[in-house]
Amino acid sequence: MSASILVVDDEEAIRTSLRSILEDEGYDVSVAANGIEALKIYGTDPPDLMILDIWMPEMDGLEALRRVKEFVPTTQVMMISGHGSIETAVKAIKLGAYDYIEKPLSLENVTLRVKHALEQFRLAQENRSLRTKVQQKFELVGQSPAMQRLRELIETAGPTNSRVLIGGENGTGKELVARAIHMRSIRSDHPFVAVNCAAIPETLIESELFGHEKGSFTGATSMKRGQFEQADGGTLFLDEIGDMSLNTQAKVLRALQEQQFTRVGGTRLMKVDVRVLAASNKDLEKEIGKGQFREDLYYRLNVVPIVVPPLRERREDIPALVRHFMKTHVEEQGLRMKDVSPEAMAVFQQYEWPGNIRELRNLIERLMIMVPGFVIEASQAALSLQGRTAGVVPGGNQAAHSLLAKSYDSLRDARNAFEKEYISRKLREHHWNISRTAEDLKIERSHLHRKIKLLDVEMRPEG
Repeated sequence: MSASILVVDDEEAIRTSLRSILEDEGYDVSVAANGIEALKIYGTDPPDLMILDIWMPEMDGLEALRRVKEFVPTTQVMMISGHGSIETAVKAIKLGAYDYIEKPLSLENVTLRVKHALEQFRLAQENRSLRTKVQQKFELVGQSPAMQRLRELIETAGPTNSRVLIGGENGTGKELVARAIHMRSIRSDHPFVAVNCAAIPETLIESELFGHEKGSFTGATSMKRGQFEQADGGTLFLDEIGDMSLNTQAKVLRALQEQQFTRVGGTRLMKVDVRVLAASNKDLEKEIGKGQFREDLYYRLNVVPIVVPPLRERREDIPALVRHFMKTHVEEQGLRMKDVSPEAMAVFQQYEWPGNIRELRNLIERLMIMVPGFVIEASQAALSLQGRTAGVVPGGNQAAHSLLAKSYDSLRDARNAFEKEYISRKLREHHWNISRTAEDLKIERSHLHRKIKLLDVEMRPEG
């Protein structure tokens, strides 16, 4: 599909000439005689590029440019003028024009600069599309009270330059939180560099963080920039920092204090401007007590503490997470979309998820691959979770786990068992209030009464 261009000039000869030249180059060209006419055309069929004359009656090009940019800031506009001045050109560029050409127009000059403008427009579109995809990939999903509190903390910490220490169990999404903080900061257009401290051997982590000079150790055949340098101007995320050795901790502390360091084997001080976010699944205060973590580094990192809640504390987010992961697997791997039965969703919501979000994502991928039909049923969900309850956090819903461990004679029996447990749990949550339970389950009150009787759900007030 050819690029579209709108030529706006009050001189008919210039409109005709530019249209002919650009159509010969393969572009789809429309014309307008003034700024008002151009805005009408733009409102119904926005072009990829607008070539806009400055001096026109009724509405000049600068005013048309201002209005178009208010409407769509990403609009690509090239200004032309036969009475130009440096002051006018500067004003046009400040208003958002991509380029400025003086009349009389040269054929070669116009076609070349139009080509560059459209290429820049295409690259900007691709960049916006990629940024949107990245943001969707690292989206924080869920509207539970725990997630709302987490978002409030992120919104508060993001715009600052403060260091943040993110706590939480494995698989809860600590890196997602770090990325969300980065995206809300003034550094969002600069690099986000993530380092998993637990995955790098102790002998290599210093080189990984600070880089090394050629010949500084066996195998150092060339100079290497470390992660601190790569994150300059942006954010460095140190994941699982509790697994870092005391020796490396001391060097990280020094780099944080001075915002400078030397590469391994080097003598030159490297200065950087880096915001450091850190995360750990360990209780760092206990690690300090055991002599495994530096107290001074802890206080340097723990300016803003954020704890990511485990999935079992935000069960109401599970349906949204299931749909999100299904959509992700469809887009990334071309898997066929499936539905999840209410009974299967109840199984997901009753499970304790010791592996948290990571475990849920992997399970959904497995079910989308292995389930042959279009609907994931309760028995299939339960079968996927059998044998996984050994890692259940103490104090969890043991009734749900006993259900998962059982075998059933039929799908109907499995559904009834899960439905009975699910209704019982909801009744307890609502203190045996039928109306509130029915509203939560999104069924009629009379329907809930029939279910209670049919499934022989025990009704008893809490005492």
